[in-house]
Amino acid sequence: MRLMGKKIGFAITGSFCTFAAVEPVLDQLAQEGAEITLIMSKAAYQTDTKFGKAEDWLNRFSKYCSGPVINEIVTAEPIGPGKLLDLIVIAPCTGNTIAKLANGITDGPVLMATKAHLRNGRPVVIAVSTNDGLGMNAKNIGLLLNSKNIYLVPFCQDNPWQKPNSLVAKMELIPDTIIEALNGRQIQPVLLGPPK
Repeated sequence: MRLMGKKIGFAITGSFCTFAAVEPVLDQLAQEGAEITLIMSKAAYQTDTKFGKAEDWLNRFSKYCSGPVINEIVTAEPIGPGKLLDLIVIAPCTGNTIAKLANGITDGPVLMATKAHLRNGRPVVIAVSTNDGLGMNAKNIGLLLNSKNIYLVPFCQDNPWQKPNSLVAKMELIPDTIIEALNGRQIQPVLLGPPK
């Protein structure tokens, strides 16, 4: 029960292909004693894809969480002044979200929740999932790696031969990354080898 009493905001953005890898992490965090608040981007909250219907994913994710889902800027903003969370996880975190976060753009609930939370000097854990992590978004990942109170889940090239710019975090390392982040440390190593 490493996270007993910890209030964790779990933010989900629209990398739909990794939703299935995120669900067991929510289960583990709940079993570790975390009180989880679900935060979803507009795309994650309302888009049906070949990976499943938005409503089905919402129902699956919600069973590990307490309170209503945060899916609007107006409901995300009070996280800051109320100091409502100990830590926010963004998993999966798309390249779009990475770029906006690195450049101070706050135009959705996940970004507003993160901005509001960071103003209190509290940790944010990012689990990258983007096809352009070694392309246009490499500079943004670099900026986040060098930002105070931001910690990255270890990641690797998920398919270096067919998608050489694609990066995906090892979602199963989210709980250990959270523990390190709560202690002000970046889990190591950050860069992992490609899958065999």
